Amino acid sequence: MLFGGAAMRIAFQGAEGAYSEAAARRAWPQAETVGVETFDAVFAAVAAGRASHGILPVENSIGGSIHHNYDLLLDRDLPIVAETELPVVHCLLALPGVRKEAIRRVFSHPQGLAQCEAYLRRMPGVELVATYDTAGSARMIREGGLTDTAAIASARAGELFGLEALDTSIQDYKDNLTRFVLIAREPHVAATPDKTSIAFALYNAPGALFKALSVFALRDIDLTKLESRPARGRPWEYVFFADLGVGRDDVRCGRAIVHLAESSRWVKNLGSYPRWQAPEALPIR
Repeated sequence: MLFGGAAMRIAFQGAEGAYSEAAARRAWPQAETVGVETFDAVFAAVAAGRASHGILPVENSIGGSIHHNYDLLLDRDLPIVAETELPVVHCLLALPGVRKEAIRRVFSHPQGLAQCEAYLRRMPGVELVATYDTAGSARMIREGGLTDTAAIASARAGELFGLEALDTSIQDYKDNLTRFVLIAREPHVAATPDKTSIAFALYNAPGALFKALSVFALRDIDLTKLESRPARGRPWEYVFFADLGVGRDDVRCGRAIVHLAESSRWVKNLGSYPRWQAPEALPIR
């Protein structure tokens, strides 16, 4: 598949069968995917040219934002060029023949554990172990021959690592969606941008946030996301992340960001890109 005139090789965090890989395969089915160990390594692979793009989960409809990835987007100079969403269906996976009553530990990424909190409360006495990856948890059980341990991961991860599903669709809410962003070295996009992500920091003064947000309201720009994060190295000060419902080429966007910069410590454009529109009947594997 081509993106901005080049074949796509997408780096994702985790083992084969991870939800990040599934999101990449679903949105860009002809792209090559390559797993790396950490989210930092996704950025490193793209920066070094070992991958043309990287995919990162940034927000879940149940567990909220994945703050580490927002921090990485702020620290690194790799723009967002696309976004996608993936319905996340969690399974409780174990080695063939293992009964649910024998499970003493459950492995998964912290987001996977958080998204299945109500289900896990119905397994008293079971130890919850946070791991770096959902699919990696399934691989750990297979490689370790762990007969007292289950993983929360996708059905595909179970197939890849020879595990059986003790239960399926165990997430607390049916509408469990994760939003992913695609990063690249250059801001080349595949369609006209109609969404822009920014970060900014304000001076600690009365009405500072009101004044900052007014630059968008005055221009009838929709804020589809607004969230604050602690400003590292500046105790009790905050960085704001915002998604604007307008592309960078819209004159309102440029003027709003210039206006915002006049009263801010700094403003960073994280990327301008087409907002995700799910194709009908797209498989979720």
